[in-house]
Amino acid sequence: MNVFTQKLSYGDGKDITIETGKLARQAHGSVVVSQGKLKLLATIVSNKDARDGVDFLPMSVDYQEKFAAGGRIPGGFLRREGRLSNSEILVCRIVDRTLRPLFPSDYHSETQVMIQLISADSEIMPDALVGLAASAALTITDIPFEGPVSALRVGRIDGAWVINPFASQMADSDVDLMVAGTAADINMVEGEMNGISEKEMVEALKFAHTHIKNDCAAQLALCDQLGGRKAPREYNHETNSDELKKQVMDATYQKYYDAAKTPSVKEERAEKFKAIDNEYIDSLSEDTDDTTMTMVKRYLGKSKKEAVRNMMLDNKQRLDGRALNEVRQIWTEVDYLPSVHGSALFTRGETQSLTSVTLGSKLDQQMIDNYQEKSFSKFMLHYNFPSFSVGEARPNRGPGRREIGHGNLAERGLKRMIPDDFPYTLRIVSDILESNGSSSMATVCAGSMAMMDAGIQVKAGVSGIAMGMVADDKGRYAILSDILGDEDHLGDMDFKVVGNEDGIYACQMDMKVDGLSYDVLEEALMQAKEGRMHILNEMEKTILKPNTGLKDHAPQIEVMTIPKDKIGAVIGSGGKVIQEIQQETDATVTIEEDGDFGIVEISGVGSGPIEAAKEWILGIITDPEVGTEYVGKIKSIVDFGAFVEILPGKEGLLHISEISWERLESMADVFEEGEEVKVKLIEFDERNGKLRLSRKVLLEKPEGYVERPPRERRDNNRNGGDRRGGRDNRGRDNRGRNNRK
Repeated sequence: MNVFTQKLSYGDGKDITIETGKLARQAHGSVVVSQGKLKLLATIVSNKDARDGVDFLPMSVDYQEKFAAGGRIPGGFLRREGRLSNSEILVCRIVDRTLRPLFPSDYHSETQVMIQLISADSEIMPDALVGLAASAALTITDIPFEGPVSALRVGRIDGAWVINPFASQMADSDVDLMVAGTAADINMVEGEMNGISEKEMVEALKFAHTHIKNDCAAQLALCDQLGGRKAPREYNHETNSDELKKQVMDATYQKYYDAAKTPSVKEERAEKFKAIDNEYIDSLSEDTDDTTMTMVKRYLGKSKKEAVRNMMLDNKQRLDGRALNEVRQIWTEVDYLPSVHGSALFTRGETQSLTSVTLGSKLDQQMIDNYQEKSFSKFMLHYNFPSFSVGEARPNRGPGRREIGHGNLAERGLKRMIPDDFPYTLRIVSDILESNGSSSMATVCAGSMAMMDAGIQVKAGVSGIAMGMVADDKGRYAILSDILGDEDHLGDMDFKVVGNEDGIYACQMDMKVDGLSYDVLEEALMQAKEGRMHILNEMEKTILKPNTGLKDHAPQIEVMTIPKDKIGAVIGSGGKVIQEIQQETDATVTIEEDGDFGIVEISGVGSGPIEAAKEWILGIITDPEVGTEYVGKIKSIVDFGAFVEILPGKEGLLHISEISWERLESMADVFEEGEEVKVKLIEFDERNGKLRLSRKVLLEKPEGYVERPPRERRDNNRNGGDRRGGRDNRGRDNRGRNNRK
């Protein structure tokens, strides 16, 4: 077994080892990346030949966190890892977006990238190392790949940039940014931040790129240990003809150019381009073979792409006639859905999001079960992209990786706007009803407005915009604000930015071009700021600030603190008391221990249920005070008096002699169970919790009332007793004595 290792370091004890030759040797490429106790196994397999008819790279990326890596057993019935979680899918997308642009455009073999967390370290976040692991496994193979590449995390702690901060440090970081690239260029950015400026964003990217270069050098050093980097395997996945390509370009380029120069909407433009395609295909002879037809369709796509890009660079004009920095027409509406807790409709050009806000209690939190622990999330944003939004018919299979990724980006952009002391569980759902460019940014805008409509006192409103770019080899470039779907597909950059006048709160960038300078990037960021402020101003015409209160049908939440030793009394044996509170008041009550206190959260629709539950709980935790008057409820009636509940769970004896100034011979027809009666606490024995009540002291003493002799009162107490079950003051059973008398 020949095992080779290469080390690199980010400083501060962040030493990393890349190892190959020990595990998974039948994979085409296999490495283990280690830091501390963490180990990631990355494997690469790519078929030698492409399937017939495939004209793209069918690459799949799967990242899985093994529960055993953290010393845990999975939950659920099967007790084994199942479908990938949302967090794992987001890591898959980071790796895919990092690697995919670096494969040759004519390489179409099915390729599988698998990364597994096989040993965990609570201080090291694995998503900051998966890009390095995947690239290292790929770089040591003969698979055609224009790497190496790396992806790492940038944080900022106390004003200083930090590479791959430890997990415990992230709470103090105002930036959480994933940056990927080669030694020459950055090709992927995604993250969230607390309102940083465009200049600070560029600083973060420059800082990250310095360390990315070192990562790439370490991977090449590992290849040197293996005898040098392997020559790329030979493949032939496309049949090409320069002569046919020229024929197609000569026949269609100008037609595409003219069609692109005439402003049009999405459907009209698609029909014009399709007509040009069909016209050329119809001009071919009937005996054209399938191979030639495949080449024709490929060259038609290249002709269209070149024509559209050159039209924008030549004329500084967009496909729909806009200027390069112009945002499409916007119209908005709030409270569109009267039954939900908050809603907004945001339409920008041919992209539309209908977004709703739902408020819930602690019981509605989402449980997240991963290799480290079970945790709970109070904020969820779900993004839905039905096929009708783009005029297509296809089965609804639930959210895919794209939906999860777009929803995560919008969630990143909105979550920092939620008040720090917000007690609710919050779910935002964005349904995309139309799509022609940047539906994730439409979700941000609609989500911000919907939260305001719901009465959530957000820190500020935010908007989002998607930027694009086209460039040629002559140094010409055009930065596009609020890109269309076609501009995204045919362009070189997709850069989404969320923020307001205070700065940037989330971003996502995918680059398809090499050699983008930081000056051009900063120019794109400044143009994005101009665009997002325009969008925010349009949003503020509909709703400028949050509504002053929640809607009448939204749940209210009140939080109260109780002593720790009272938690058990509120919950009751087997949860009996808290269940009774919820059933009787129609409120939802949760209790969480926090140090020396219990944090009680009471939620319900309207103030009535909350006040009733709050009063009940206060009664449970309040100790009775002698001399205090109470309105109690008759719980049971006995021969010598009645037991009255003056506070929840606290009953006292109202002796027959304390009911009235007049002497009562029996309890017959005096009270009924459940009847309310006003009483005063006249004695409280703290040793055993016994309460003695009086009603007559609250009544006016009759004129001429004569007090009975003390002896008679003592005999009465001895005979009647003041305990359930008829026991006298000394604890002896006097029922037999009464019978003998």
